[in-house]
Amino acid sequence: MTREAGTPNGSFGPQFANAGGVNVAMPEFQNSAFPYHGLIPASADNPGKDRPFMNVDDKGRLGHQSPRGGVYWEDATYSDRHVLLAASQNFDSRNPGDLVIFFHGNEATLSRDVLDRQQAPRQLADSGLNGVMIAPQMAVDAMDSSAGRFWKPGALAEFLDEAEVKLAALYPGASRSTFSRMPVILVAYSGGYLPAAFALAQGGASERVRGVVLLDALYGEEDKFADWIEREHNRAFFVSAYSKSSHDQNEALRRRLAQAGVNVQDGMPETLGPGVVAFIDAGDVDHNGFVNSAWTSNPLRDVLARVAQ
Repeated sequence: MTREAGTPNGSFGPQFANAGGVNVAMPEFQNSAFPYHGLIPASADNPGKDRPFMNVDDKGRLGHQSPRGGVYWEDATYSDRHVLLAASQNFDSRNPGDLVIFFHGNEATLSRDVLDRQQAPRQLADSGLNGVMIAPQMAVDAMDSSAGRFWKPGALAEFLDEAEVKLAALYPGASRSTFSRMPVILVAYSGGYLPAAFALAQGGASERVRGVVLLDALYGEEDKFADWIEREHNRAFFVSAYSKSSHDQNEALRRRLAQAGVNVQDGMPETLGPGVVAFIDAGDVDHNGFVNSAWTSNPLRDVLARVAQ
């Protein structure tokens, strides 16, 4: 089966625009997730050896055979370099702040889904956290969790370097160093687990990650998340909220961490900071709407508000 993907993101340019009271820009990045002509590294989810990501060639048209979605073509699905940069109009670069990297999951585009449907930038703005959301376009509107460039060692550091330059240009009173001093919160929804896992394991910026939030996203690479938590939980936080869809994987990770001597909490703590490792069972809720409604309405807002306290 071969599939065509949706139209790329193009409704916002490289300068901030007002989108419902939130400042939004969508520049193109050189260090975007895609295009990617490298290897899929061997891992627990990809046993064996490294293999090429682009593994279909139809008379020069390159594509990738996705395990669930069939063949997706590079020109339609893996060529969008846009990255969503968004912040509340009250964001103040002169005060301590956070960079919130958001990996959106399958069958999504930045404009239609992250901005309009999931309302992720609006949830950040409403949380009260002084932060900027940075959301790379992953596979465009595809049933594919591929990490793209985030499979490469050092890719998170390179991505952050470029984001800091672009943010400094958007905020004339700030410099690149303003943003390079800000810690990072990684948020992954659904298939966003894959780039998040590799970003933690080998992204080259783990010392900047002060928190990880999984929104019904623990579908694989549990070892990478466990290794990071066991290594970093004394200085960072980890939250995984889940529906029935990823219940078993979350229970397995919880057991492993408890056996390793990590203090694990059930339910959402009042505040999120160093030492917090929490699992939230949201019950029988809709996975597809998890970013909008799970254990509470606007779950991303709820999490980030607890960081802001």
